[in-house]
Amino acid sequence: MKPLPLSVIGGYLGAGKTTLINQLLAGDHGLRLTILVNDFGAISIDAALLQSVSEDTIELTNGCVCCTLSGDLFYAVGDILEREVKPDHLLIEASGIADPSKIASVALAEKDLRYSGILTVIDGLNFAQHMADSRIAPQLSAQVQCADMIAVSKTDQLDTELARTLKDIGVTNWLNADDIGALSRILFEPELPRELAASSQAAHPRYVTWSSNTSGPFTELELRSLIARIPPEILRLKAIVPNTAGGFFEVHVVGTVRNVTGRSDASTLGVIAIGLENTLRLQSVEEWWSSRA
Repeated sequence: MKPLPLSVIGGYLGAGKTTLINQLLAGDHGLRLTILVNDFGAISIDAALLQSVSEDTIELTNGCVCCTLSGDLFYAVGDILEREVKPDHLLIEASGIADPSKIASVALAEKDLRYSGILTVIDGLNFAQHMADSRIAPQLSAQVQCADMIAVSKTDQLDTELARTLKDIGVTNWLNADDIGALSRILFEPELPRELAASSQAAHPRYVTWSSNTSGPFTELELRSLIARIPPEILRLKAIVPNTAGGFFEVHVVGTVRNVTGRSDASTLGVIAIGLENTLRLQSVEEWWSSRA
């Protein structure tokens, strides 16, 4: 039996990993993909955001997996390898604060897996600003340094600041995150040999999360008004909440990007906010979310 190829999709909070995976799932590559979602927080919003949630999507919650490999990851991989009908390729979506190279090292520990690369997604709108923050810059740099492929999201062209930032950390080759055809050809190339680089990530700052799965229905005006007042200490917010008119709203906030869109269905409801431990006050987040009026 040929070893199962394993690739990791990494990138910082809100970079666009789930969006890219949804595009890969819908791609014309003819492969059966299984996705492991290494979400961070008490509610696995990322798994709910995948358009093809099924037995081929497995959630790993509370998942930093940056310093040690959790038993949950090994159990999930073992379950996949024992299936009668195995996938053609295994993708692990790393949480935004995880070290992709540590997650990918599971391929070295399991003889029935083959390391098939790390794809790191860079947020084209916020990466330069994040790299200017000395608290998180080493973490972002390490996520990039271990990558076999770089995909830049949310922009077609690099502005001067982003181009300079990428050059400073040695990034000279990258693909647009929307170029799924090119990304698929590289990511799923069966004979392309790759060697996992050693992790360069130092200890990262501590993060905290606030979450709620009891959010009542919102009108669009209420929700947009609330998001406009979001505490600036929240680095990432994602939510799926009911719409008073029927259906649901999907919310994404990262940096200056604040998106509220409608959706017809939802397998998980809730909201999760992520920030740095010494900066984000959970009580303030609770008070803000409750001030919807």
